Amino acid sequence: MFRIFGIQLAVHASFVLLLVYWGYEGWQEGGLPGMVWSVGLIALFFVCVILHELGHSLTARRFGVTVPRILLLPIGGMAEFDRIPRKPAHELLITIAGPAVNFLLVLLLLPLAWRGLKGGEETSYHSIAGLLDQLWYANLVMGVFNLVPVFPMDGGRIFRALLATRLPYLRATWWAVMVGRVLAVGLAGWALYRGNYMLAVLFTFIFYAGNAEYQAALRKEREEAYWREMARQAVPVTPERPDEPPLILHGRN
Repeated sequence: MFRIFGIQLAVHASFVLLLVYWGYEGWQEGGLPGMVWSVGLIALFFVCVILHELGHSLTARRFGVTVPRILLLPIGGMAEFDRIPRKPAHELLITIAGPAVNFLLVLLLLPLAWRGLKGGEETSYHSIAGLLDQLWYANLVMGVFNLVPVFPMDGGRIFRALLATRLPYLRATWWAVMVGRVLAVGLAGWALYRGNYMLAVLFTFIFYAGNAEYQAALRKEREEAYWREMARQAVPVTPERPDEPPLILHGRN
């Protein structure tokens, strides 16, 4: 799509479905102006998502992690790293940076959204105050939601980083994934009960994503163990310089 701070910003093809859905909802409520308003609101929401992912990405680059792209999906955004830092402190700072951006936006938007938050006519969905109110609320929800300890969400990664200060990295990942899967099942069930099917789909996706990341960490651990063993068994061969030429040069004529 384009680059921001040298990071490619890409949009998944399924993202179009989200725009179509919200455009249709806006059309149903207010015709063409309602459609434009709804699509514009979603676009602004995903600007906040991009800022969230940039918080992760720019912090990661400070620790030498390459960030090739940020991918926007209907369920949110995903910054792609070439590696996950093994130092718990680095992972902790990288992870916290995302929600920290949202909480900073909450503070910045609060004075502007205050009139709408107090109530009154300004809270109309199609008013500027209503727009600021929704952006304020969206960033608050995004920041808090991402701190839920469901791996590989930000909260789950924070949990893994804290565990990794006491446990081996792979073991910490396993515990973070297991706790996250239990919470994901519970939250998906709760979302279905409340009729929030999109949220249920999100937690189902997270359930499988956590296990996939654990398997990737397991493969990397096995590869590193293999190469450590190969290095241990390797016998260094140092070429020697003999004091005398090889015997074949001393053959009889």
